[in-house]
Amino acid sequence: MTATGIAGSLPRRRDASKVRRRGLLELRIRLHCYPKFLAPYSSSYFLFLGAIFLVYWPLARYRALTLAVILFANYFFFARWSLTLLALIPAASSIDFLLGLGLQNSRSPILRKLLVTASIAMNIGMLAFYKYVPFFLGNWAHWTGKTPPAWDWVLPISLSFYVFQALTYTIDLYRRDAEGTRSYLAHLAAVSFFPTILAGPITRVETLLEQFEKPKKLDAAAGGRALFLIALGLVKKLMIADYLAGNLVNRVFDFPKLYSGAEVLIGVYAYAFQLYYDFSGYTDIVMGSALLLGIKLPPNFNCPYAAENIADFWRRWHITLSNWLRDYLYFSLPGKRIKFFSYANLIVTMIIGGLWHGASWNFVAWGALHGFGLAFVRLWQSWRGTAKATGFWRYFYIVLTFHYVTFAWIFFRAPDFDTVWAILQRIGSLTVSFVNISPGLGIILGIGVLAHYIPNAWYKFSLDVYVRAPFYAQAAALAGLAIGLQYVARTGAAPFIYIRF
Repeated sequence: MTATGIAGSLPRRRDASKVRRRGLLELRIRLHCYPKFLAPYSSSYFLFLGAIFLVYWPLARYRALTLAVILFANYFFFARWSLTLLALIPAASSIDFLLGLGLQNSRSPILRKLLVTASIAMNIGMLAFYKYVPFFLGNWAHWTGKTPPAWDWVLPISLSFYVFQALTYTIDLYRRDAEGTRSYLAHLAAVSFFPTILAGPITRVETLLEQFEKPKKLDAAAGGRALFLIALGLVKKLMIADYLAGNLVNRVFDFPKLYSGAEVLIGVYAYAFQLYYDFSGYTDIVMGSALLLGIKLPPNFNCPYAAENIADFWRRWHITLSNWLRDYLYFSLPGKRIKFFSYANLIVTMIIGGLWHGASWNFVAWGALHGFGLAFVRLWQSWRGTAKATGFWRYFYIVLTFHYVTFAWIFFRAPDFDTVWAILQRIGSLTVSFVNISPGLGIILGIGVLAHYIPNAWYKFSLDVYVRAPFYAQAAALAGLAIGLQYVARTGAAPFIYIRF
């Protein structure tokens, strides 16, 4: 997979002269794409997970051996991507472990600050070097009128998630919110835990360490929940997200001028649900994978398109990233007690959150839209209070928030601002034609919308029925699902969207 330097969410090759005219990067970044073996929807992934499961549980009473099994699985993932990455992550993890020991042993405020600063500088510096140096060099060349350099830039996949997860350890130790560990093996296993390393959920290292310490027992109910989550994630990914992407979304964002305004609008709506089902489907699969090893990961989604405002949206969407930005970035910015700075800090936090997704002005715009949205909500609530709306106004705010979020998704998905403008122009044309909207697409999109708003009690009921079912009934259900998914995904599944970040 290749990507131009600031290519947006879906990488593609762009004409070099067109890039120069816009003042964008000529630097080509090669994104290490995970082999199909590692795709969490592939049969080979589940064979690998099954092998780890069969080796892991007979050794459950021996903590060091189970940690060794997890560490082997972690580094096997890295090795399948790049030997450079296999060297980079263990080296960074080892340095953080030593810095963590210093933070556990030191009582000197100055030394502790130096240690945590060293950890932040190393991790952010590593991320900046691989992900943002090409972005800044290319833009600097444009602003100064110079010819931007051209070379291949290797961008290790999942580095953004690793860095944020690794930083939770040393920052928590500095704040004395965690006890830490003196086990080198436990730290290495936790900071690069393979179910979380591709695209989250971003899990505090201390949370994983605590679970590694506890004795584990293979539980049938937990196993049933794990299999249910994995099955649910596969349905979300292969039956909904990939169908929407392949049958409308990709075409609309690639060639918006070929579609009517109504079709483009439906394509934008479809992308909102494609992204949700793709990312939440991935999260369900990895949560189920971790649960098969006796590890509980934090939830990452809670019906985000039912949010009543942007602040509520971020309590429901990519929850672990939202919590990270709040706990480790926003709370660290100065001036929180000054009203103006509290608003400005929200905008700065979300712009940085946008850049975390990718080195692109599109992501800066997306983050700024959410930052201004959060600032507006805080200003509004300081004026009108925080009481929740009821009746008509509650649904009005839900619809309004959904459309604001969906508008921002255009910047998130489009490869450049020209595409954003083309999409908005087509929607604004008010042309109506549905010739490119097939009945199947309408059915799948309708199912996706309705399923998103299903009451949580229905989900819990379905989970309980599956877990209580005899093992042969569970196996039959999974076999039927596998056959159905094989039929639906016979043309191959697309990579998970968030793995690219």
